[in-house]
Amino acid sequence: MASIARTLTRVTSRNISLTPLRRNLTTAAHARPSIKSVSPFKQAPRRGYASETSPSGGSGKGIFIGLTLAAVGGAGYYLYANDLISGLTGAAGKSSTKPQGPFQPGKSDYQKVYNDVAELLESNDEYDNGSYGPVLVRLGWHASGTYDKESKTGGSNGATMRFSPESDHGANAGLKTARDVLQSVKDKHPWITYSDLWTLAAVSAIQEMGGPKIPWRPGRQDGDVTACTPDGRLPDASKEQKHLRDIFYRMGFNDQEIVALSGAHALGRCHTDRSGFDGPWTFSPTVLTNDFYKLLIEEKWSWKKWSGPKQFEDVATKSLMMLPTDMALIKDKAFKKHVEAYAKDNELFFKDFADVFAKLLELGVPFKTDEKFVFKASTD
Repeated sequence: MASIARTLTRVTSRNISLTPLRRNLTTAAHARPSIKSVSPFKQAPRRGYASETSPSGGSGKGIFIGLTLAAVGGAGYYLYANDLISGLTGAAGKSSTKPQGPFQPGKSDYQKVYNDVAELLESNDEYDNGSYGPVLVRLGWHASGTYDKESKTGGSNGATMRFSPESDHGANAGLKTARDVLQSVKDKHPWITYSDLWTLAAVSAIQEMGGPKIPWRPGRQDGDVTACTPDGRLPDASKEQKHLRDIFYRMGFNDQEIVALSGAHALGRCHTDRSGFDGPWTFSPTVLTNDFYKLLIEEKWSWKKWSGPKQFEDVATKSLMMLPTDMALIKDKAFKKHVEAYAKDNELFFKDFADVFAKLLELGVPFKTDEKFVFKASTD
């Protein structure tokens, strides 16, 4: 008892009132043991000293000892808790817990962006065969195809097509539609850069239009108007093989990769109010297949008789078109062997196209990670 009294004296000397301890003890005695505590520290095991019946039939001495031990235990718990909290908050009274850093998106976050792009592809039945898919592929293509391996300028990093004069370059005519369509996705996911969004949208469009899986990784940063590239870095459809090699060799591609990238012409169509040319390349302009190569080889083509720029039309239906740069692929022997290979084997085309399109989207980007994502399509 003397020891208990000394302990109680030390506790009460620190101005700790027993009244709230008794209230807390009583509450604890009636609390359900199964309720989990959300305290940042482990709760001491509850022991019901004040609620137990004395073996001697309710001796006052037993009750006093029980209450004394409860008080000492409760006070110790109170002091322990205060010491722990003080250690966490520090002398200044501020939490020492490190604040959370900036949002770090993962694959699931980019998959949500992919899904939102996929949902808007066919949101306007009146636009180009009812799909925004082809124009989104063109946006990602043209944003990336400005890269110059010698000066290490251009490419998808920067999304500089947001600014004039690059937005006004002839090759980018009509792409404001694609940029505007994607703004709703940007508003929903403000953390993603425009340059990552445009390239990811192109991946989504290709996969949703039946194309192959395109490995993609984030890390592009948006630039300003000072990073805009000069006009003339994208292909001029009115020219032929020498021009194609000049343009694509500057980016770092070889002949096989030039032909593989050209397979994207299976998608979409030309417009007189944009490029000046008119018509689709294939009969299924919203589905990616190797039909572009098949038609180049199997159909007969002749110059179209009209007032617009020089282009070819198929002799049989006069509903399809080919550009001079397209016809150059079968005029040039080095190019033609790859056209023939892709015309025979759609799987080979898909494999090579996936590789070269992923390479195109990464030109000149200073990535900080090697991890690439392959996204689930809505049809998977």
